[in-house]
This record gives sequence, structure tokens and C-alpha cells, in this order.
Amino acid sequence: MRWLNHEIIEHGHLPLLCFLLGFLGGFVLIRLSVRMIRAQVKWWPGNVTPGGRHIHHVVFGIVLMVVSGISLIAVYEDGSRDTGAALAALFGIGSALVLDEFALIFYLKDVYWAEQGRASVDAVFAAVAATGLLLLGFHPLEMLNVTDIRHAPDTWVRVGFVVVALLHLAVCAVVLAKGKIWTGLIGLFFAPILLIGSLRLSRPGSPWARWRYTSHPKKMERALRRERNVRRPAVRAKIYLQDLIAGKPSVDHAMSATEDVLDRIVQPAAAPISAD
Repeated sequence: MRWLNHEIIEHGHLPLLCFLLGFLGGFVLIRLSVRMIRAQVKWWPGNVTPGGRHIHHVVFGIVLMVVSGISLIAVYEDGSRDTGAALAALFGIGSALVLDEFALIFYLKDVYWAEQGRASVDAVFAAVAATGLLLLGFHPLEMLNVTDIRHAPDTWVRVGFVVVALLHLAVCAVVLAKGKIWTGLIGLFFAPILLIGSLRLSRPGSPWARWRYTSHPKKMERALRRERNVRRPAVRAKIYLQDLIAGKPSVDHAMSATEDVLDRIVQPAAAPISAD
């Protein structure tokens, strides 16, 4: 309880904690529900299908997010801390329902149990990681904190804050152009990771590789070799974890699926189109 008061409540992070707990709870419950439905467990409520139309849980998530979001705005000035925390938890549950079907939104078709459905798990991982870092006290682009800039001792210090923050954003753009999405996400909170990611080889299919490596075969070959060797254990662990969440995991499936994924995604980027 002392930790909760000192680290969470005193720092104004209670709504963020409630959001994270609501998000995790909503994700676990909806994944349990869809697996029970897929297993055709008789005593478990099935899909919601009024008039024969299957209503996906992303719809309920959007409704929860809209209702809780508007309520949070409505009580922003006069609401109590407990009210804000409860609404944040509801917003977290709604967010979990939406991101659990992120692949459906992205591909505009029902790919929940297909390979593309893993994009939903990726989206959930990213949301949990970002929320966890915020809860631990990390802040993205802290140099752009308006309060800090306003209370800086003089104008040049304020300019320095802004310049450093913009450089941080520029380096992040380079990392994203190199195809390193997770490095870019975490690097927003922890600049050294971002700097390391910007200096290392890019992924071979990224825009950066298309611009810089297509005329340098040796560098492209190094990028391809590194991509397969370095990413193999990460992809294998990711597929196993996704299978653990989505269904029965299998080490053999994770190993074979990893090679299929690597064969598909580890490809050299096409050369940029000439302006002529």
C-alpha cells in the first residue's frame, strides 16, 4: 500500500494504472471468451449475432471507449480521483477489445485466426509496453514538456530544449525508416536505444535499405544475413507467445513457422524508381 501511495497516487498515476489493469483484464477475458467459443464449449455464451449478423467485440470496445472518454472529459474539472480511475479502467477495457481486433480493422476482413491476426497481438504488446513505461516514470520526448520549457531560466535554454527534442524526433524518424518499429517506440522513452538503432544496419526491406543499400550489394547482403540470424530466435519466441495467447502453443510449429516467416519477410528492398 505504501508503494501504491508513494509511487502511483502521489505522482498522479492512478488513472494510468487503472487503465493498464483494465486493459490487461479486458484482453485476458476476451481472449478466454473467443477460445471458449472456438472450442464450442456448450455452457459458454456464444457470439452476439442479432438477426444473423455477427457483431465483433471491436464494436463493444468502441462504444466503451467513446462513453468512458466523453465521461472523463465531462468530469475533468469537478470529478473525484476515484471517478477518474474507474473511467480510465473502462477506457482500458474498451481499448483492449478494439486492439484485440486490430488486424480486422487494418486488413478490413476477418483474419482473427489467420496469420495476419497476429498483428492484433503485436498492437496489444505495443500498447502494454508504452503504458508500462509511462507508469514507470519514463516520458516520451520529455524535452518537449511545455511546463519545463515555460519555467526555463532564459530564452536560449528554452531553445535548447526544443532543439534537442527535435533532434530526438529526427533520430526516431531514421530508426523507423530503417524498419525498427520497436526500437523507435522504446527509443522515444530512452534516447540511447534510439541512438544505437540509428547507427546499426537497417532491416533489408525497409525504406532506408531501398534508398541506401540497393547500390551497395555487400551492405545489403550483410543486412539480409543479420536479419535472418538475429531475428530467428525473436520471431520464434514471438510466434510461440502468440500461439500461447491465441491457442495451443507448439514448439515444432513455432520453429517451422519461423522459417516460413523469415523466408517471406527477409527480402531485399526493391531499388528506388528513377526520376528519369
